[in-house]
Parts: sequence; structure tokens; C-alpha cells
Amino acid sequence: MRRVPAGVAVVTVDVGGQPAGLTVASLVSLSLDPPLVGFAIRRDAALHELLRETGELAVSILAAGQEHLAQHFARGVPPIALWERIPLREGTEGPPQLAEAAGWLRCRVSHELETGDHTFFVASVEAADPGPAGTRPLVLHDQAYAPL
Repeated sequence: MRRVPAGVAVVTVDVGGQPAGLTVASLVSLSLDPPLVGFAIRRDAALHELLRETGELAVSILAAGQEHLAQHFARGVPPIALWERIPLREGTEGPPQLAEAAGWLRCRVSHELETGDHTFFVASVEAADPGPAGTRPLVLHDQAYAPL
């Protein structure tokens, strides 16, 4: 499956004022009406239980040139990404959103499905914003990041 290109996103939560985030390459659109997305998180990843606890999340769809953020948030066990010098989008509500992304979603977990060593989370999209016009997305292909 590493030969199948996949978009790269960072899923973030805020639990009691403590932000956490994790890079995912499994984000998929599931439905337009109602708007739903899905993604898989390993059950041993620290973000897994935090998602269950809060239910509210943000998704920053990474843009070309944000490989460093994909790497930074790729750790699945504590500490989940330190937040120093991480540029955040200003003027938003809810969990943190990464600045200069290709797009952003604000969501709420609606369903969970245990599958292998992951849980597939289905999230209801409450808000969606595109990034700047002409922004190219970041993809993962053959275990390497590349612009599309």
C-alpha cells in the first residue's frame, strides 16, 4: 500500500487546554450529505484515547513544503509533538489548526470502528475552509513526502 499516494493531514485535539496532534495519511471523504470524513489511528497511539475523551477535533490538510510538520507530528506515543515554534492559524475556535495548510476541517467524532490494530474514526464535519488559492497538497508515496 505504500505505493498508493495518500494525502497527509494532522489531526489535532485540545484536552483541558493541552493540545495534541498526530500525522495521518488515511483521511478520506465519506459523505457529502451529511458531510463526513474518516481516518484510522493505531490503538496504541496517545491521540487514540484523547480523541475518545474529547470527541472534538481539527484536521489540517498539509501543503507542499510542510514536510517538517508531517515529521514533527508523526510520533504516536508521548510526548505527542511539542508545540513550540509551530505556526497556528489565528482566529479559529476549537482544537489548534496549523497555519498555511491546504485546508482545514473542524469535526466531531460520530462513530468508531475497531479494525485490526487501528480504530477507524468517522467524524462529522462542522466547518471546512480551503487554504490559499493555488496551494499544492502534500502526499505520502513510497514512504516519502512529496508535493502533488
